Amino acid sequence: MKRIGAFNMLPRQLAVGKHNGITDVAGVAVGHATVVAGDGVWQPAQGPFRTGVTVILPHQGNLYKDKAPAAVHSINGFGKVIGFEQVRELGNLETPIALTSTLNAPRVADALISHALVQNPHIGVGFATTGRRGYASVNPVVGETNDGFLNDMQGRVVGETAVFRAITNASTDPVAEGAVGAGAGTSCFGWKGGIGTASRVLPESAGGFTIGALVQTNFG
Repeated sequence: MKRIGAFNMLPRQLAVGKHNGITDVAGVAVGHATVVAGDGVWQPAQGPFRTGVTVILPHQGNLYKDKAPAAVHSINGFGKVIGFEQVRELGNLETPIALTSTLNAPRVADALISHALVQNPHIGVGFATTGRRGYASVNPVVGETNDGFLNDMQGRVVGETAVFRAITNASTDPVAEGAVGAGAGTSCFGWKGGIGTASRVLPESAGGFTIGALVQTNFG
């Protein structure tokens, strides 16, 4: 299926990256885990499920150890995001960014903490050489949208297994788009929403930097 950019419907003032996606930014990786289960009449907490999780990794190393510079900006304060306040305060990321369904956000945040603990077992207990407990904490960052039009959100079926799978599968290859990961159950202006991505390259006179974006469309 062609992407909208292939139809030249929108004027472009900047060059497009190699894959026209966020992974055109060096080192950035994206992974999805999609949950599609059940059909028929909605039964609370039993399905059908059309949901998932999408993770964005600024780099594929240990993010807690090698934190990435970050900033946040809220346009619509109705979101149930997790972790923004510390990013505002410290200006960095120490876990992947995860996107998911609204009621799954706390479970996904917990899974990001578990992943950080696997990589950094000293979090929360201190280093053996210091004898100090509670030496460090970790700040998971999770965004969400309400996919309840197509998904039984009460089931909260996205947890540690899905998050770990998305992180493990994260790749710098072109990003899978559409009804995948966190976009599996989203809708947009009466049409099927989903995950989308794009990139632009600044001219050399402006530094030649690549700018990438990833969106979870669910509005209108």
